[in-house]
Amino acid sequence: MDGKCIQDYWSTEVDALVQTYQQFELLIPAPSGAGAQHRGEDGRFVEDLVREYLTRFLPKDLEVLTGFILRPAVKTGERGTERKGETDRHSTQLDIVVFDSGTYPVFQRFGNSVIVPPEGVVAIISVKKHLNDGDVQNECEKLFDAASLCQTLSSNDPNDLVRGPYLSLVSVKSNIDKSRTDTLDWIFSKMQAAYGGRSDVTFDKLVGFVGSLDEWSIFKRRPAKALTDAEYVGFKHQSGESHLGLQFLLTGILSVYYDSTRKNMRRPGFTAFASGRAHDKNLGKIPCSRLR
Repeated sequence: MDGKCIQDYWSTEVDALVQTYQQFELLIPAPSGAGAQHRGEDGRFVEDLVREYLTRFLPKDLEVLTGFILRPAVKTGERGTERKGETDRHSTQLDIVVFDSGTYPVFQRFGNSVIVPPEGVVAIISVKKHLNDGDVQNECEKLFDAASLCQTLSSNDPNDLVRGPYLSLVSVKSNIDKSRTDTLDWIFSKMQAAYGGRSDVTFDKLVGFVGSLDEWSIFKRRPAKALTDAEYVGFKHQSGESHLGLQFLLTGILSVYYDSTRKNMRRPGFTAFASGRAHDKNLGKIPCSRLR
């Protein structure tokens, strides 16, 4: 079958990621129950693992970071005033932000922790060591709010928006196992609940992937025709299918990175001057013959 070698390759990578985490649990076991003894470090270790793997496989222009998105209410592009009347807004702390640092600047950086403008955000990923019942709806809501900060205008069409970041909820292991209903159906019901009653629900602001890397995947299909709904499909990973989760994740990130709306960059809202501030003095002119 075509692509079998690639599928096998990604499966071995996911298996290695899960095994590395299991080794962490073996070396620093919890006194009782599953997991490692230090819960906070345990969670950070999983985030670092996922970041490391994504960094290995994504284009070098994309950095896999952690931190915040800041959407300042300033001028964008050449004369963009679409944020006039807004207030400065920022996200909560995000586990993983995939950022196009080859094209866009960063407000603040300390190691892998950053504060970035929304224009360069290609993906936002919530990472859970173990996915529990309360995580699905809560994390989908957080991802929706973060994606809402990233709505920016296209350079190609000032009346259109750039494709939004790819949104994902990833876990190493799932603690969700429903005996009275199908697990995937139950998870999808929580995803639906996350968006109930919200206004301005767009395709891009709906989570693109929810999955436990070597167990199951829920994936949002890209629409082929006129968009009225976002269609989701579920996979229970069979033997040799641990590649599915990582492939869905990489495919989604790259589909945003290579999207045509992101190829003609619009200058980000990165600087701000005091409103109404007049200059102090006209200094004069120097002759020049042409613009370029």
